[in-house]
Amino acid sequence: MTVFTPITSLLGGALIGLAAVILMAMHGRIAGISGILSGLLPPTAADWAWRAAFIIGAIAAPALIVAVAGNTVIAFDSPVPAPWLVVGGVIVGVGIQFGSGCTSGHGVCGMARLSVRSIAATLTFMATTTITVFVIRHGLGGF
Repeated sequence: MTVFTPITSLLGGALIGLAAVILMAMHGRIAGISGILSGLLPPTAADWAWRAAFIIGAIAAPALIVAVAGNTVIAFDSPVPAPWLVVGGVIVGVGIQFGSGCTSGHGVCGMARLSVRSIAATLTFMATTTITVFVIRHGLGGF
């Protein structure tokens, strides 16, 4: 069962939105993780520094929160076997290529810019996610 955390979720969403606005204002770039990661290779790209800083911050910020909050471990438990998680990750990666971006790029940044392509992509992956969860939980017995 997922724990309902409206305040933490609201603050996290606001920080993601703020980061996206700052990145757009300072660099004119979309805060889509797949695009940021793909621009890290090769490391000679002119805009490599901000991309590396963004990824380092995305990794360091949760670690900092854990350290400040006094928790030593973020609890993670998945009833889904590890091979299925890998298969899911590969499917998401393929979807990112076909969809010309990831959920963060389309859902957070593209929709905020009223991009028709991003709105269509977001509606597609939200509908697909809903159908997938329903089929797995109710049709296949669920994990």
